Order: sequence, then structure tokens, then C-alpha cells
Amino acid sequence: MPKATRQLLKDTTPIKTSDITNGLLNPEQAKKFLQQTFDATHLGSLVRHEMKTAKSGEVDKIGIAKRIIREKTENVDDGYRGNVKTSVVKYACTAVRLPWEITEETLRENIEGQNFEKIVTDLMTTQLGIDLIDLYLNGDESTESGDPDYDFLKINDGWVKQIENGGNIVDNANAALSLDMFYKMLQAVPDKYNNGKLRWLMSPHMKQNWERVLYNAAKANGSTLPEKFYEAPAGVPIETETMFPESKIMLTDPKNLIVTNTYTMQIRKTTEGKEAIMQDKRFYVIHLDFDTIIEELEATGMITNIKANL
Repeated sequence: MPKATRQLLKDTTPIKTSDITNGLLNPEQAKKFLQQTFDATHLGSLVRHEMKTAKSGEVDKIGIAKRIIREKTENVDDGYRGNVKTSVVKYACTAVRLPWEITEETLRENIEGQNFEKIVTDLMTTQLGIDLIDLYLNGDESTESGDPDYDFLKINDGWVKQIENGGNIVDNANAALSLDMFYKMLQAVPDKYNNGKLRWLMSPHMKQNWERVLYNAAKANGSTLPEKFYEAPAGVPIETETMFPESKIMLTDPKNLIVTNTYTMQIRKTTEGKEAIMQDKRFYVIHLDFDTIIEELEATGMITNIKANL
């Protein structure tokens, strides 16, 4: 391995397109770059990440049944053995890309100088993470609006659509936020998953509206409420994500939500070739792929049609 590559892998600073001028990232570099995109959003840092070498395949599920112990009888082997339950979740990664360009004139005249390239690359990496979490959540292959900025959602089906098609649903019938709504959702999810790992996933506006509902109720009754009521409805903590749809609330263990990627990620940059020379530009493109899957649909819930409390 070249000395420069060894140093890059040991370095704790983020990978930049200026570090790798062209070509395929090795597995460690791909993991490092993907982690940067996950860390760009709060939910991205909470969900489960699976790195695969094949663009399609299976993620293994391994579980144990309940009530598997038996009464012991001395000197007797009844032939009973506890079993491991195995199954799989299929995935199929979709390829995506993020291209951009910078003119050499901009680099020469910008007050940041050559540092401008690093600033732009940092911004692109952050926005890539934001766009990806938008797809992870809101992707819908049936989307067809004619607006390219919206139609990018049709790249893949996200977690919201998958849960609405197969998870546990509580239709709030366009009613306002209420504590009963949260308890109904918890009742709809099998109790075996109510193990302290569940989280409410919602938009920041939804959480703020919930805080206002509780505050107004407490004020009307001349009382105050402990902080836990604001942060954990029905005893389940809230996690917010800016890309989460406004009229819905998800219930699941964030590690139940899986993003699969492959090692075949590429970050390319060129300042050569006819187009680069004639236009006096630097061209960049990030190539990667992904799929969003859910390990246990039965362990998910969605409250839909929540009316804004205005």
C-alpha cells in the first residue's frame, strides 16, 4: 500500500475530493466517506448501516423464540433443543450520483483561494447526506410530478412508504395532537417490541406543536408538567429529523431501519480533458448506491393524518 494511502487511512480528518483525485475508494475509505454523509443528519447517525460487496442480496436476521426453557428431569434427555430462527431481508441497491463543477477563475479570485475547493466539497458532502436521508425516509417510486427537484424521490421506496404498506398504522383522521394518539400507536405494535428501544420519529415542528399542546393544557389547569412528558410521550423518547413528513409520526427502534451500501463508491475529480481546458473548470462527481430496508416491519408503526395544532 502506498505511503500516501496509509496516511489517509490513519488520518482522522474527513475524506475530501481534493485528497483522492480519481478512482475507486477502498472499503475503509468508502466506510469513512459514507459515515460523513450519515453524520450530516441526526437520524442518519441513529439508523443501522450495512456495507455489502454485491449490489443486491440479503441481510440476515437471527432471532430466538420465547418460552424455550424446560423443566429439568435428572438423568433424562427428552430430546428437546432450543432453536435459532433465521430469515433474511432482501436488498437491491440503486446507483446515484452527485456532480458539480468549479471554475478556475472562481478559485483564483475568491478570497478563500484554494481553500474554496475544500469549502465547496464540505458543503456538497453535507447536502449529499441531507438529500440521502430525504430519500431514505420519503422515497416513493410512484412519484411523478414533472418537477425534477421533487421527482428525485422516485429513485427508491423509503421507510415511510414501506411502513405505510406493511407496518402498523393508526389513522388520526385529521384530528389534532393528543396523548391518546400515542397510546393507540403503542397498542398497535406487538408488546414484545416495546422493550425500551422504541422511539417516536417526527419533524421538529411536530415536536414543538406537541410541547405547545402540553404547555397550554398545563397552563389552563394552573399546573406544570415534568420535562419527561415533553420529551417522552407515553414513556417513549422523541427523535426529530428535519426531513420527516409534517403530518406523520413514526414509531420504531431506529436500528430497525437499515441502509445498505456497497464498497464500489467512486469520488472523481478532473482538471484535464477538452471540456475542462476549454471551459477552464474543475469537474467533480460522487458515485454511490444504496437501498433502504426494514428488518422487522411488524416492529414499526405510523400515525398518519395529524392535524397541525395552530
